[in-house]
Order: sequence, then C-alpha cells, then structure tokens
Amino acid sequence: MKSPVKNYLIITKTEWNGLVVLVLLIVGVLAAPYAYRYFHKDSILNLKGFDQAVAQLKKAGVTGKPPEDEGHQTGKIVPIKLFAFDPNHLPVEKWQQLGLTPRQIKGIKNYEAKGGRFYSKADVKKMYTLSEGDYERLAPYIQLPEADAKRADKVLKKVELNAADSAMLTQLNGIGPAFARRIVQYRKRLGGFHSKRQLLEVFGMDDMRYADVQKQFTIDVRKVRKININKAEFEDLKNFPYLSFKQMNAIIQYRKQHGDYESFNELSNVAILDESVLKKIKPYMSVK
Repeated sequence: MKSPVKNYLIITKTEWNGLVVLVLLIVGVLAAPYAYRYFHKDSILNLKGFDQAVAQLKKAGVTGKPPEDEGHQTGKIVPIKLFAFDPNHLPVEKWQQLGLTPRQIKGIKNYEAKGGRFYSKADVKKMYTLSEGDYERLAPYIQLPEADAKRADKVLKKVELNAADSAMLTQLNGIGPAFARRIVQYRKRLGGFHSKRQLLEVFGMDDMRYADVQKQFTIDVRKVRKININKAEFEDLKNFPYLSFKQMNAIIQYRKQHGDYESFNELSNVAILDESVLKKIKPYMSVK
C-alpha cells in the first residue's frame, strides 16, 4: 500500500509534458528582451539637423511659448504698441496692439453690440474683462471726443420710464436702439413698470448696465395698466410675463366656479399661485 505522501509526489506523463512546456515558455519570455536588443540596434539621433531647425524657428520669431488665449491659435504675435485712442468702436487689431487678449476684446465688443458706449475713462474702467493693471496702463492714452466728455460731466437727463418711446430712450447714456426697443416691448407685455428693478428682467440687462442707466429714469406707477381679473379671458393674459398658461387658466376657472373675485387676496385660494407669484402680479391686477 502506497503512503499518502508518495501519492502527492507521483506525476503522470501528461503532467510532466505540461510542466516542460511551462518552463520553456517562462524561459522564452525572460529571454525575449535580450533577443530583441540583439537583432534591433538603436539608431543614433542626428542632433545637428534638429539644432538647425530650432535656429531657423528662432530667426523667424517663433518663441515656442503657448498662446495666452484661445484666440491666438494662428501663432501670430502682435507687438504691443501704446498710442492715443478712442475706445468707442476701436477695431480688434488696434486693441491687440494695445496688448489686450481676445477674451478681453470680446467682452468690449459684446458691450458695444448691446448699445454700450464709453463716455468717460471711468466707463472703460468698469469693463469686467479689464484688470486694474490693464486699465492703469491704458488710461493715459484714452482720448474721448469732447462732446462725449461733456455729456459724461453734465447732469443726466431723466425720462419717465412708462411714457418714453424708443427714440427718447436712445438719447440716454448706455442705451442703444436695439436695447431701447427691448425695453418698450417688455413694457407692453407688463402693462408698465412699477419699479426700476424690473429693468433687470429685460433681456441683456445686467447689474453693471442697470447701475449706469437706472438713475436716468423716473417711474409714474399711475401709468401701469391693470387687468380686471373678473373680466379677463385667456387672450387678455397670454402675454403677461409673470404667469404661466396653467396659472392663467386656473385664475379664470376659479372665477367661473366660485363667482367674481371680491378682492385681490382671494387669488391666494388658487392652488398653483404661490406667495412669490402673488407679490409680482399684485400691481397689475384689479377686481373692477
């Protein structure tokens, strides 16, 4: 009878052949890198041609530095040259000569496209794309037309926001024709402005522009057109910006089911009108 230990030490012919193949594979893997280096000699890099190419690039003015902004993808380097300039509608190439990046120039051009204009150096300083260092470097060279400088210094003309037409609005500082039209169109949808802060709801108005233009307006809330919610139908409400179609329909259906509203406060019984909506629409609603 064979001992248990002897049983573990005995291997079959098939197992022996498999063991031999495994050993050969291990030896082959270990020897492969040495064989590759023996049959494939590394070529020697000729640095002379590389040095000549680098010298030619330097001679052409290519520094090898990455572009400062995504707009410098052409690799063209514009030398900085300071000169006296009017910042209003200054060509892109001139801004580049003054050392501004494409991102900074884009911000200025967007401001101009929205009707913005520089009447003083302080207006240039307000551009968020310009750093304090950029402004201090450019300020001595900013030259504004005398008419614009006087306009910046004089007392701002004020207009009543609910009565001014687009022609009157364009006479104000910081409001161009396109922006004037948007203000008038939004005023029609509202029925009139009851607060200057509502100008921030006009497309394209941001805090910086609002701070510049709001002091040129007065508000006469008596000119606000109110909607009689006891007579209004969907057609009367559909353009009103503070209500969704569902909320408009809910106001009408509640009236049909419960009779006329006795006061504005009764609108709080309409389930889908929350406190914030009621606060916004209150200046525009009446019950008679």
